[in-house]
Amino acid sequence: MNGKVFSINYSKKKGISKTPIPEAMLIDGLGLEGDAHLGEGLRQVSLLAIESIRKQGECPKVKETGQVFGPGVFAENITTEGIDLTCVKIEDRYRIGHEVIIEISKIGKECHRYCSIYYKTGDCIMPKEGIFARVIKGGLIRTGDRIEVVL
Repeated sequence: MNGKVFSINYSKKKGISKTPIPEAMLIDGLGLEGDAHLGEGLRQVSLLAIESIRKQGECPKVKETGQVFGPGVFAENITTEGIDLTCVKIEDRYRIGHEVIIEISKIGKECHRYCSIYYKTGDCIMPKEGIFARVIKGGLIRTGDRIEVVL
């Protein structure tokens, strides 16, 4: 299952939408350089499919508000395209670009409180459709980079 990096997103604060950037450095065992979620653990890098974001934007309740959803709105670090993230499994590994290797570490998450994203969007799809990974081998990633399964 291969796809590409649709967008790379970061923020300096937790609980808010992230800003798209053209490239970023992923650091071994920590995550995306400069991001508020940088650190050890299972949730070093978050991924969400652009297809999921677009689907959420088509909901009648959302359309009533006139909001437009795009990359980073749900606070994901990497917005993917062309990968069915509902099919990934814990410990699956993916190469991003030429050198970066990530390993799927968590599927979905629990939200313990309503954050600004929930109030902005009316719902947050990260708990249901987002996935998380550890950075096994860091390096520079860019928007448009290929994402491929590592066998």
